[in-house]
Amino acid sequence: MTALTLTMMFGLIAIVILTYLTYSRAQNRAVPQLPDSITLPDGETAQATTFGAGWSAVVTIDENGTERIHVFDSETSALRQSLTINSPE
Repeated sequence: MTALTLTMMFGLIAIVILTYLTYSRAQNRAVPQLPDSITLPDGETAQATTFGAGWSAVVTIDENGTERIHVFDSETSALRQSLTINSPE
């Protein structure tokens, strides 16, 4: 075997090992817990959602066009924080 053949074999083995390690770690990551239900304030409609460890966020818009971000606790669905998004004029 030549040095090039050995180098290519070593590189292929390294790629396979790195791919295996990457995917096995990804499967072990905990998925954030989502609340069973969330109640939005009256007159607001959900536009987008996201979540993290221990919280869920919902972007809403009301009939006046005011956008808000509401952050909810993932376990209790209680509202943690709300903030209004100021639109540029």
